[in-house]
Amino acid sequence: MSGAAAPAFAGHVAPGFEAVGDAFAENFDRHDDVGAACCVYVDGRPVVDLWGGLADLHAGRPWREDTIQLVFSATKGVTAACVHLLAERGAVDLDAPVATYWPEFAARGKDRIPICWVLCHKAGLAAVDGDLTLEQVLAWKPVVAAIAAQAPNWPPGTAHGYHARSFGWILGEVVRRVTGRSIGRFLAEEIARPLGIEFWIGLPRRELPRCARLLPAQDGTPSIADLLGAGSLTARVMTGPSGLFAYDDTWNRAEVLMAEMPSSNGVGSARALARFYAALVGEVDGFRILAPATVAAASAVQAEGPDRVILLTTRYGSGFMLPPMLAPACGARSFGHAGAGGCLGFADPEARVGFGYVTTRMKFEPTGDERTKGLVAAVYRSLR
Repeated sequence: MSGAAAPAFAGHVAPGFEAVGDAFAENFDRHDDVGAACCVYVDGRPVVDLWGGLADLHAGRPWREDTIQLVFSATKGVTAACVHLLAERGAVDLDAPVATYWPEFAARGKDRIPICWVLCHKAGLAAVDGDLTLEQVLAWKPVVAAIAAQAPNWPPGTAHGYHARSFGWILGEVVRRVTGRSIGRFLAEEIARPLGIEFWIGLPRRELPRCARLLPAQDGTPSIADLLGAGSLTARVMTGPSGLFAYDDTWNRAEVLMAEMPSSNGVGSARALARFYAALVGEVDGFRILAPATVAAASAVQAEGPDRVILLTTRYGSGFMLPPMLAPACGARSFGHAGAGGCLGFADPEARVGFGYVTTRMKFEPTGDERTKGLVAAVYRSLR
């Protein structure tokens, strides 16, 4: 870590990884970070664990070692791991129709949609069509019932399009039907506690005081609805269901943080993301989440090309984003998931890396987030 920037943050950087500390400081100096944390594991051990700035800009609350953060769609990688763990145990067949485990889902031509199409965004159910209140969405049963009752947005299996919210509800309901546990409870009991990570889908009320407060992007750029129309598939997906979830202060509401939205509202630390991904590609303190063969299958390309929702070329494995969707410097076999506004978690099985970055400052940059670009590039320079 270099010069005068060092006092702006706290934590630890192992010898040889000073460039990551410099990149972390640069995010505050040049890229508008307000509060953030970054953690990197290599060979199952933490080599970077940094935090700094303000967890709540308006209250002046500092980011502390135990601060946690909403990570938006970085939650999807954790949800996917839960489903793959059930498949590895033989409790779920990823090639079987969702309706095998959730019979009501078969309505309106959805009887043959396999779980694997949900994982790679080919299910044709990106937008939730039901007219729902926020209370109904957060209550779980009404929103999954709406998904079960609706018709697909396009013929399933014929194209892929980012299932920004429905991904989590469909997979979460499969987990609930198979195990009798909500996905938040399954995650806590089968992954988070054994691995020793602070990551929740459905934040306990007692943890609310240490959760950082998001700063929604306020750059004056037009919204998706402004650009494409509120009725466009993209706008319906990215703000839905029922237009309830624009990227604004909604996500700071206690009831939203405490609900279970397995695609979008995971809360945890950069340390938790890095340790989670490290435990997907190797042992961490004797614990590994999935077998190597399971991880290899989950990170193989399942969907690639024009995305019907994002309207750009995207590339997905089985529940994970794949390069070049993560950060330019990531290794070719990397897999993980970004979260709206800047958060990122990923693993590189060849470099034996687990990476996590969380931030309060939401930014949407068409050429990619400069903060994660710099951090990830610094990690790979340090590995040489």
